[in-house]
Amino acid sequence: MKPSAVEAWVAASRPQTLTVAVAPVLLGAALAAEVTRLQIPLLIATLIGAICIQIGTNLFNDYADFKKGTDGADRLGPARACASGWLNPDHVLFSVWIVYAIAIAAGVYLVLAAGWPILVIGIASLICGLAYTGGPWPLSYVGIADLFVFVFFGLVAVGGTFFVLTGTLSTTAVLGGAVLGCLATAVLAANNLRDRKGDRQAGKKTLAVRYGEAFARNEFALLITAPALMVLLVAIFVPGAGPGWLAPLALAPWLVQLTRDAFRLDGRDLNILLKKTAVTELAFSILLCAGIILT
Repeated sequence: MKPSAVEAWVAASRPQTLTVAVAPVLLGAALAAEVTRLQIPLLIATLIGAICIQIGTNLFNDYADFKKGTDGADRLGPARACASGWLNPDHVLFSVWIVYAIAIAAGVYLVLAAGWPILVIGIASLICGLAYTGGPWPLSYVGIADLFVFVFFGLVAVGGTFFVLTGTLSTTAVLGGAVLGCLATAVLAANNLRDRKGDRQAGKKTLAVRYGEAFARNEFALLITAPALMVLLVAIFVPGAGPGWLAPLALAPWLVQLTRDAFRLDGRDLNILLKKTAVTELAFSILLCAGIILT
């Protein structure tokens, strides 16, 4: 059954992935609140920019994969708007520029408030968002998307938010970025594990395609469990971090369950793992934020 226009646009924006954009901004803000009074307008602008870049990237991914013929009828993941004929591809491409324009407007405000480093971050984020599936060497097609996600949805997102709100960068912001970078990359790893067969046929050389199923499952297991060890080590060894960093360890049994799922699920069943992983990143961030603020 064909969805309504609103449902089609919502599906194309992939709201289930927005946790990857929101979680690091929340953590960056919580870390900043330890050292300064939060400026809410700056925080809102940062959140708007992050969400719009994520939505724009998702829309462009829908458009670009359709043009490349990657999303076929045998796709295991959720149906794509362009490939399914729900939306006109040209309209989707135009919407990318609209959403990115909003991100740029938020970015201009942040640059005026926080300086040129934010300009560099914003330009790099927009370029990489387009290069993820577009251009002559799309990041997601040559096997380096995992590194891109770790850097931009982890280190840059948390560190950039912290810098906007404080004007500085801290060790805990970098480490917090690495923690959430692992979880964001785990979302991608689950996606690539699910799509490995179709991606191989389409010439999309993700790490799951390059190194095989066993590697993909082990990559996910490492990325989903490493953050628990990382927050434990930060709490113990990093001066000033404090016991609040231990709060996300409440999710340890859940992380173990996700690891088990990664080794027993396959095909469309991995859609469940992907959604659970995206929610897990947000839950991990919220618990860490709460721990930092309340201790």
